[in-house]
Amino acid sequence: MTAPRPILVAGNWKMHLVQAEARHLAKQVEAAAEDLPGIDVAVFPAFTLLHAARVALEGSRVALGAQCCHEAPGGAHTGEVSAAMLRDAGCRVVLCGHSERRAAGETDAQVGARARAGLDAGLRVVICLGETLAEREAGATEQVLARQADAALAPLGARGLARH
Repeated sequence: MTAPRPILVAGNWKMHLVQAEARHLAKQVEAAAEDLPGIDVAVFPAFTLLHAARVALEGSRVALGAQCCHEAPGGAHTGEVSAAMLRDAGCRVVLCGHSERRAAGETDAQVGARARAGLDAGLRVVICLGETLAEREAGATEQVLARQADAALAPLGARGLARH
């Protein structure tokens, strides 16, 4: 029998804060994490704040995370960030498929490819699933979540998923 996965408490900072505020919030999260032994804690600042948060969390058990990654390992993808770049910036975890990204056009297939890219780069991946209000009101929640989960996990395959 495998050990249960650890609980993760995480905060997505979305498009908020500037560097001084990010450092301050990171220190507050670090202090609060001391009261959560045995629980993984992560923060997901905007890309421009990754360095400030990384410095503030130096030596901390709080994981630095990114709000998304591109599925390609590199190339002509202006404005995008690869999983390897995130790993190099100190990230240990990445969100894939956040509802706001999906609303902006990110597809289920892209979520799966981005999750695969994150895992391949050695990142822990948090795959976000969720229905829209219209889908919930239409009674389609189970179908939407199943479709999203299947698409996100398909690029991993059973053996790939078990490895992570």
